[in-house]
Amino acid sequence: MTSPLKLAVIIGSVRDGRFGPVVASWFAGHARAHGGYDVDVIDLADYDIPMALPAVPPAMNPDPERPAGMTELTERLSAADAYVIVTPDYNRSFPASLKAAIDWHFTQWSGKTIGFVGYSGGSGGLLAIEGLRQVFNELDAHTLREYVSFPRYYLLFDENGSLRDPEESVGAARTMLDRLHWWASALTVARSVPVAS
Repeated sequence: MTSPLKLAVIIGSVRDGRFGPVVASWFAGHARAHGGYDVDVIDLADYDIPMALPAVPPAMNPDPERPAGMTELTERLSAADAYVIVTPDYNRSFPASLKAAIDWHFTQWSGKTIGFVGYSGGSGGLLAIEGLRQVFNELDAHTLREYVSFPRYYLLFDENGSLRDPEESVGAARTMLDRLHWWASALTVARSVPVAS
């Protein structure tokens, strides 16, 4: 296998008592075991991400001056070859914190591959995932068809953050990681080719 791809696993929820870090830790462990990735877990709760965006739209200024508290986040997102977003459903959509982080970073997603791990009470995060597909399509990213989903996650994980019955979820994670690696490898090469005007 060639050198590992840089995979950013992003925890999208910042609310009190969130379960995202547990899900992200579980997935990151499988991504590291895969062997094809150098994994960076990014917790959006660690950064000050303003909701108010710059006055000039990203189509005119795709790399705006960002608040000092976002410098490290921008660097980590820029360094990634691929992303996996860990997200719950909030009111049939995805967290505002995640949308703000996406909107502050217009060019970082372009030409890269994005996978999803969802969790929630009923849908397993699928409502959030479907909304995110539309957002990332607008940003010229490729979203994977494959995903990992945890409906009623509070019944699926034990008190130590381990799945009670892991076989199906481990298989889904492995399939997604394989497809993510294929797409991310192909797009890494494709990004070196100038875009036709």
